[in-house]
Amino acid sequence: MPGLDLAQFKALLVSPVLGQLELGGNAAVNLLTGTALVESGLVWLRQNGGGPALGLWQMEPATHDDIWRNFLRFRPDLTSALRQVGGAGAGVGSAELLVSNLAYACAMARIAYVRAPAQLPVATDSAGLSAYHKQFYNTLLGAADAQQNAALFARAIGA
Repeated sequence: MPGLDLAQFKALLVSPVLGQLELGGNAAVNLLTGTALVESGLVWLRQNGGGPALGLWQMEPATHDDIWRNFLRFRPDLTSALRQVGGAGAGVGSAELLVSNLAYACAMARIAYVRAPAQLPVATDSAGLSAYHKQFYNTLLGAADAQQNAALFARAIGA
């Protein structure tokens, strides 16, 4: 199967990035790992079929820009941590970086979830994590199916 090794992806990218942001923990790591599995299959860096979504977490540029404009600008400590994760160089804050910088894309996806009004589900609850993804990341208008995707979150938990 094409794509990244799930265990390495989780251990070498997702967990360290979330730790660097101080937004980690098993539930967050499993949520972000499962989100990437659902959104891109750990294969697509641009939305398959020509849509606007970018990166392994398939964040739309409008969502990316809204996070910067309406959330990060009021949280200088989180913005500083995000800049360190993404590299202090040119491009941090640009949606195109979601394609070329996996750490930045992971961090932005986690920050998107930080804006959710509900607590994260239990780390081992694949159905709960999938429902959380659907409600707060994919939204009602998105194509994700929370029941069907619970199996992908179970894979993320087991990795």
